[in-house]
Amino acid sequence: MSLRSHLEELVNKHRSLDGRIHAAEASPSRDAMKVLELKKQKLRLKDEISRIEAELGQRH
Repeated sequence: MSLRSHLEELVNKHRSLDGRIHAAEASPSRDAMKVLELKKQKLRLKDEISRIEAELGQRH
């Protein structure tokens, strides 16, 4: 898998998590621990996306 395709996959997962977070926060039976874990996953993805973007930027 190329670095660019991996980046695209991570961006898609990041967007998906954003939707899941909004849905979990809007749920009447809101689970704060679940929301927190989703936000942590989203942050890890953001960090990985930033790292890959920086690496791709250095190659050009």
